[in-house]
Amino acid sequence: MARFIDELKRTHRCGELRDNHIEDEVVLFGWVQNRRDHGGCIFIDLRDRTGLVQVVFDPSEDQTSFELADAARPEWVLGIRGKVRDRGEMRNDRMDTGAIEVVAIEATVFNKSKTPPFEIEDDIDTGEDKRLEYRYLDLRRPVVQKSILARSRLMGAVRTHFHGEDFVEVETPFMLKYTPGGARNFLVPARLHPGSFYALAESPQLFKQLLMVAGYDRYFQIVKCFRDEDPRIDRQPEFTQIDVEMSFVSEDDIFGTIERMLMRCFEDVAGIDLKEKYPDGFPRMTFEESMRRFGNDKPDMRFGLEHIDLTELVCEHEGCGISFFGGIANKFNSGEYRKDLPEEIVKALVIPASANMSRADGDKLEKYVKSMGAGGLARAKVGEDGAWTQSPLTKMVTDEARLAINAACDAKPGDILCFQFGPTDRVHTVMANLRVHIAKKLGLIPDSGSSGDWNLLWIVDPPLFERGEDGKGWVAAHHPFTRPHDECLSLLETDPGKVLCHRYDVVLNGFEIGGGSIRLHDPEVQSRVFKAIDISDQEASEKFGFLLEALQHGAPPHGGIAMGLDRLAMLLTEGETIRDVIAFPKNQKGNDVMTGAPAPVDAEQLAELHVATLK
Repeated sequence: MARFIDELKRTHRCGELRDNHIEDEVVLFGWVQNRRDHGGCIFIDLRDRTGLVQVVFDPSEDQTSFELADAARPEWVLGIRGKVRDRGEMRNDRMDTGAIEVVAIEATVFNKSKTPPFEIEDDIDTGEDKRLEYRYLDLRRPVVQKSILARSRLMGAVRTHFHGEDFVEVETPFMLKYTPGGARNFLVPARLHPGSFYALAESPQLFKQLLMVAGYDRYFQIVKCFRDEDPRIDRQPEFTQIDVEMSFVSEDDIFGTIERMLMRCFEDVAGIDLKEKYPDGFPRMTFEESMRRFGNDKPDMRFGLEHIDLTELVCEHEGCGISFFGGIANKFNSGEYRKDLPEEIVKALVIPASANMSRADGDKLEKYVKSMGAGGLARAKVGEDGAWTQSPLTKMVTDEARLAINAACDAKPGDILCFQFGPTDRVHTVMANLRVHIAKKLGLIPDSGSSGDWNLLWIVDPPLFERGEDGKGWVAAHHPFTRPHDECLSLLETDPGKVLCHRYDVVLNGFEIGGGSIRLHDPEVQSRVFKAIDISDQEASEKFGFLLEALQHGAPPHGGIAMGLDRLAMLLTEGETIRDVIAFPKNQKGNDVMTGAPAPVDAEQLAELHVATLK
């Protein structure tokens, strides 16, 4: 064994060998993928992170190596010295190294292996928790290695881009002061300060703004962040983001920087050139338009099935028999309804006749929307003469209103109209999810692979505020350091709900992969924003005093963005969850099933930290 480490250094990786290496003597290190005894010779597929190569053990070449191969089992770690030869008619075009094989001259066993709890192959049906319990084995599977290596290339592309554009990479603290509000923080007891805690940073937001005040006008960081929230398909308790902040910039400057970064990432990681598709940058859509057409602010633009807002039409036809939507119409006619900030809306979605949707299929859709809290799914099939069939709405809607709805929906014979009405947020959520659900069932979402299958856009100009949980007061929709549009400043005191701001999200195939804003650097406007969300000067000082103080010491105009690196890596590798692109992720319950974290600690440790637990 020592000879292979001290004298015979590795010359190649397993997946690198091609027919131009024929007749070369090589030294390989790797793991046994499988072993085949063909009577006379033994064949082993040797694997490392670059791929597989077939190694032939012939007793006429070296009896000792042949005996070693005879004893070898899957996942043993071997060193091989051998000669590359042409496989001739036995070439395997399904393998990158299938044109050649290596005839072993000398071999050693670095380590043996127990029988793995699952096969180290891509297509296995082993449950995720079992694979995460043995993650070090799961990471050997080629499909997982491909994702982890792609993530590494992604991080390299990001750093190359920002260093090339004169950004400064700065590490910021992740043990901070806890401030109530926003995402739920993980807390760390401070042993030297009994009864006090650090909070793990959910974002470097405040520090990167302080870096702008300090004069580091172009900052970036690939940073670990923490949020104590329920895990989802694209969420983890700890995650990584690409954090960016710039001084003396407009939205256009930030958009250009990020667009160039993403184009480099696509090219370096996925081999896709997006420059021809987006010669003038990514398209932009206002928040209002996105909500109206798609029901959310992260629309998947690869397919249609857009929403049709029927609220005004229903209100205008209130006297024409649309009693089904009467509650909204009554508010509209009484003057209680605000078109700019509607508390209730009516939306429709058209399922094309080509879908051949049966009544049973419609019932399944209704069951799906009920699972999201909707009362049901009103629907009607359009007949040849524009009449509605298979629907109780037929008796509730006058011909005039029905024809107006058909026209608004551009409905054709055989189409099915699906309706939702009620509280705005619920209607948007239900219809947005229904749109994607139907698209998947109808096969409307293309598989990624070419530049045409990747759709990027910016969502811009959202409201600065949203209603609080009590439905009365206002809260910051994102954070209170976002700059309002200049033309909206007069509304801060009179009509906060209509204040739009310089916030923006970048969306990829229905996923928000980044979001940011132009920041408030004017202390006077900052104070007005705090007052709009009922934060007193004292509370603002307690929560953000050091930042507010810094903004009064020559803060430049600045703005930035944070990109979800895990989410971007998941999309570029076409993974199903971000756990696929994180080396050691938590499971769906936030547990590390390999190490057993989180876990209780003993009473002595708790006492030293001045912490007590409750059952």
